[in-house]
Amino acid sequence: MKQLLSGNEAFARGIYEAGVKLAVGYPGTPSTEILENCVKSYKDAVHCEWAPNEKVALEVAAGAAMTGVRAVVTMKHVGLNVAADPLMSISYTGTPGGLVIIVADDPGMHSSQNEQDSRHYARFAKVPVLEPSDSTEARDFLKRAMEISEEYRTPVIIRTSTRVSHSRSMVEFGERTEPREACFQKDPGNCVLVPAVARKIRLKVEERLKKLAEDNNEKLGLNRIEKGSKELGVVTEGIAYQYVKEIFPEASVLKLGCAFPVPERLMKDFAASVDRVLVVEEVEDFTELNMKAIGISCEGKAFVPNIGELSPDVLRQSRALMEGREAEEAPCCEAVLETPLPNRPPTLCAGCPHRGIFYALKKFDVNVTGDIGCYSLGVQPPLATLDTIICMGTGFSMAHGMAQSGQQRKVVGVLGDSTFFHSGITGLLNTAWNKANCVLIVLDNRITAMTGHQDNPGTGHTLMGEESIAASVEEIGRACGMKNIASFDPLNQEETHAVLKKAIESDEPWLLVSRSPCVLIMKQ
Repeated sequence: MKQLLSGNEAFARGIYEAGVKLAVGYPGTPSTEILENCVKSYKDAVHCEWAPNEKVALEVAAGAAMTGVRAVVTMKHVGLNVAADPLMSISYTGTPGGLVIIVADDPGMHSSQNEQDSRHYARFAKVPVLEPSDSTEARDFLKRAMEISEEYRTPVIIRTSTRVSHSRSMVEFGERTEPREACFQKDPGNCVLVPAVARKIRLKVEERLKKLAEDNNEKLGLNRIEKGSKELGVVTEGIAYQYVKEIFPEASVLKLGCAFPVPERLMKDFAASVDRVLVVEEVEDFTELNMKAIGISCEGKAFVPNIGELSPDVLRQSRALMEGREAEEAPCCEAVLETPLPNRPPTLCAGCPHRGIFYALKKFDVNVTGDIGCYSLGVQPPLATLDTIICMGTGFSMAHGMAQSGQQRKVVGVLGDSTFFHSGITGLLNTAWNKANCVLIVLDNRITAMTGHQDNPGTGHTLMGEESIAASVEEIGRACGMKNIASFDPLNQEETHAVLKKAIESDEPWLLVSRSPCVLIMKQ
């Protein structure tokens, strides 16, 4: 059977067909729909969970893979920063069961605070990175990654991107591999990373990397050469391959499904078969530098931008630049040119409870440190309340730091309920412990709103739809040692103003909970 699937739907299909027992992640565009589709279509076959954050998700998946079953963890690119700590060590231990990390990069920063290239983590952790270019490869590479993980006892990163995750193409369904039964076997010589063990494994990791690099030339079966003109050879990977086939149809192409470890012999053979080599890759010059490091003369970022998404139009410009001519104007809608639409930046929904808290905060002379969530839109006029947004958890931690700097203006830190469980609790604990005179507010709208209304530890439900505990922000605050705690409804402005006034004028730290359900779900 064939079906038109998005890349994320195809990953879910690959998880099913690969016989994965456990799939864990933290929601983040453009990766979120992978686990949602697993639950939607394969709930009876694959156990799926949202974890409080990506570090926990990877550790949970690794724990399952340690028992010999296959496990997958999903996240967006900034989530890999959070999961980097266990990744570096799990690279040493490996797991008897397959362990695959699907990381969704966001070139162009459609829904992210930065633009980073997750391939660098593969080199950092000394693990393979695979890059599918369409939905069929998303499914196929997931299954192949599991085999590589088990054969070489290594975690495997699959790097997808916004376009691969959300574009659709035909996928032919295959049969499901029968999942293994879990049975943990004690193996302290591989699994207990005390220094004496880690020093021995460090040598094995380097041997594994060399073996993977050699096998990546041919045995892994993820790279291929498509012969064309001898005048130009293009080395490319991921979604960029699709654009290369459109803009450089005559060129010979080395399509890298696995760019690291570097397939040195394959690259050199390809380069020797053409007169000129162009590397087309999205974001950083990862492959270009790898090729130059092994002595291959090639060009890349001199013509192909390292900022933002690639597209046929962008590559058309790159080709013109490479050929020393002016680029033709890209075809576009004449009506749009004659009547350009006004810029319409995103805003908080009508009736959003976050509007109430930001409106109230504007009446006080305070600095407000923000965080990642739909409440980030509090930076937009007319609310224009937030002063900083960095990454998840910093709404609290940066408020603490500003307060401890000695500045006279009061500091208020805000973050959402899901972000609080993700990485806000330690910041709260730090404020209680070190007695920073700031106000910390959890904007509890009863759901993980920005990424599409996923459950979190405070909602009372799991990803599988089961009823569970509903963690209390107030009780966690008390456990952390916060003495001053208050809750209020931000839609009640009189109550909100009174609570804020008392906390802001206090000379002690406060934890406030602004609680009102997201207007799009009205979940009580």
